[in-house]
Amino acid sequence: MPGGRDGRTWGVSVAGGYPIESALVRREPFTEARLLTVNEVADLLRVSRMTVYRLIKTGDMSAFRVGRSYRLREEDIHSYLTERYTETG
Repeated sequence: MPGGRDGRTWGVSVAGGYPIESALVRREPFTEARLLTVNEVADLLRVSRMTVYRLIKTGDMSAFRVGRSYRLREEDIHSYLTERYTETG
């Protein structure tokens, strides 16, 4: 199953060779991913910066440090929102 432009796939699998959720998780390499600051994510989600920091600290939102600040991948923000989407009836 091709992933990136060069045909490689990025993903996570469990022992025994079975992919998680029976589908290979594809992610863009960091060189091609769009990175957002905590302020940009807070504006996007319409929450405070402290809420974003809290989500990072609890592990609900993936982030990595660049110097003393955090960067979040746009793809990870999309995944976070998709996992928490609920329909009201």
